[in-house]
Amino acid sequence: MTILVTGATGNVGRHVVDLLVRAGADVRATSRNPESLDLPAEVDVRRADLTDRKTFEHALHGVEKVFLYTQPSGTAAVMEAAKDAGVKHAVLLSSAAVAGPDPDHWIARWHRAAENSIEQSGLSWTFVRPGPFAVNSLQWAESVKRGEPVRLLYAHSYLSAIHERDIAEVSACALLQDGHAGARYRITGGDSVTQAEQLALIGQAIGRELAFEDVTGDDARADLRARFAPRIQELVRDGVVDPTDTSEIVETRIRYYEEALEGPAEIDGTVEKVLGKPARTFAEWAADHKADFTN
Repeated sequence: MTILVTGATGNVGRHVVDLLVRAGADVRATSRNPESLDLPAEVDVRRADLTDRKTFEHALHGVEKVFLYTQPSGTAAVMEAAKDAGVKHAVLLSSAAVAGPDPDHWIARWHRAAENSIEQSGLSWTFVRPGPFAVNSLQWAESVKRGEPVRLLYAHSYLSAIHERDIAEVSACALLQDGHAGARYRITGGDSVTQAEQLALIGQAIGRELAFEDVTGDDARADLRARFAPRIQELVRDGVVDPTDTSEIVETRIRYYEEALEGPAEIDGTVEKVLGKPARTFAEWAADHKADFTN
């Protein structure tokens, strides 16, 4: 059985590749820039782009299952190519926002478009819907390494951030085992801590007390506008946000942080149900990534 992994250089996709290889699967991986991939020698690497169906037609030959990341503008065409190639099952890395309290959130629309394309393809599927990625905390690494206070947007907002390895392990199970067809797996981390507590846990992992600045209101808006600037063109192209009013990107994130100030985030038990072990905590993530925060 050949399994195709798209986004093999991503935080999740790279772990999916390793897990599949370890399980003895025949793994094929795609990337826009395959020459940059550092993958096990037994992985068949192909050049392909989710926004260009033709690049996938060769990569899909002989593939039975595929792992996809969300790319709404290209998912429908790629799924058509997958069906034509005889692919049986697709596992999509989606988002918990799809089934969240704000169905009109731009992140929910972005991921729902990809889910809809896969559901309409006629293939068997599994949707993996993680909440916030713990790996997003790597954005603080440069400030930590320079010894500067870290700018935390709404530092006392709660997250149940999930380790990328848990996301990959759930995805690999859905690719390797029967019984996951039609599942929509909402997954969270193993605990709920504030962003300030996350930073403190990183400090414990590297043996230093870390200072932070709590950034809220208009200062947080300015930070978010700068952060999302590179993605705005892509979101407009895919019809996710209105080109005449891109403020939605910032305002929905501000609303999310403000609501998360109210108390601990929900911890979902799906990871343990699927894997037979609890989801990793943020402290475990920090210990795994301490090298990223040190010079």
